[in-house]
Amino acid sequence: MRTRDRYLFIRILEACNADCFMCEFALSRDTFRFSREDFDDLVPKARDAGVGYVRFTGGEPLMHPDVVELVRSGTAAGMKMSLITNGSLLPRMAASLAAAGLAQVIVSLDGASGATHDVYRRSPGMFDSGLQGLRDAAALGVLPRVNTVVGPHNYTEMPRLQEVLTEAGVRQWELSALKLDRTITYPDADHVRGVCDPVYDADPAALLVPMGKRFYGDTPEEQERYFSRSVTPRAAEPLCHVADDVIYVDGKYGRMFACSCIPHREGEDGQPGGAPLREQGVIRLDTPVFRAHADYFRERGPEVCSGCSTTAAGYSDDVARLGAVGAWHY
Repeated sequence: MRTRDRYLFIRILEACNADCFMCEFALSRDTFRFSREDFDDLVPKARDAGVGYVRFTGGEPLMHPDVVELVRSGTAAGMKMSLITNGSLLPRMAASLAAAGLAQVIVSLDGASGATHDVYRRSPGMFDSGLQGLRDAAALGVLPRVNTVVGPHNYTEMPRLQEVLTEAGVRQWELSALKLDRTITYPDADHVRGVCDPVYDADPAALLVPMGKRFYGDTPEEQERYFSRSVTPRAAEPLCHVADDVIYVDGKYGRMFACSCIPHREGEDGQPGGAPLREQGVIRLDTPVFRAHADYFRERGPEVCSGCSTTAAGYSDDVARLGAVGAWHY
C-alpha cells in the first residue's frame, strides 16, 4: 500500500526571459504552452495515480499566460501546487498566485548578491527581484524555497548566501552541482569542503541548512567521483526510489518520465525516452510502457545514471532508510 504522495512535474512551456549560461532554454521564444484543457484532463488521472504534489517547470512558468488559473485549478482539485521560477516576475505575481492557492515557490539564486547571480544569469536585477518575490510569497503563506547551482565560480559565496536566505525567511534550500558537457575543475577540493562543510553542518535552529546530499557528495567515494570526474551524487544502491514517486511530463513532446533529471529523458539510438503521455489521443498515466521505464531506472538508476539533483539523491536515500520523506523534500 502506498504511503507517500507522488510528485507530478509538468514543463508547461520552454520560453524564458533569462539568459542563464548553463541552460538550454536561455532566452527561448518557443511558442508552446501547456493548455488549461490538457491540465484539467490530466489532474483527475494524476490524483488517481497517487499524486499529491504538482510542480510547474519551464522555461519560465510565470511567462505562461494561464499560470494563475492552472494553479487555481490544481488547488481546487486537492493538489498542493508549486512552481520553479527565475523570480523576475514574482514580485508582481506573488499575490495572485497565493490567492490561487500556490503552496510552494522555488526561486533560482546562484550567488549571495546580484554582483554574482545577475552576471551568471546574464540578467540584471534578477537577484533582487527573486529575493523580494520570496519575501512577498512567504508573507502571503507560500512556502519559499531556493535552488542554487554551485560550481567553481560561486562556491565561496555559499556561507554568505546561507545568511542572506535565512534573513529573508527562506525555509528550504537545494544546492546542486553545475553540470556541463565537460569536466568541472576545482583547483582545491579541500578548500571546497572547508568552505561548504560548515554550511551543511550548521545548526538548523540558527541557519537554513541545505536539503539532500552535499553537492560534492557525502561519502569519500562520492566526493572522489565528483572532484576527479564531475560525477554528481546519486541515489545510493541498490534501488532508486525517486522512480517510484515521480512523473515528469514534457508537455511539448507529449512524453513522461520517472525522474526530472536529464538522463531519464534521453532514449537510445536517437529515439525519445520515457513513455508517451497519450495513447490513441487520450492522456494516460502509469501505463505499462511508463511502468517499464520507471522499473528500469528504479533497478538500474544508481548504476547507469551520471548523477542526480541533491534533493533527488537525498530523497531516495531517506525513503530507503526511513520509509518516509517530509513534504516538498524533492
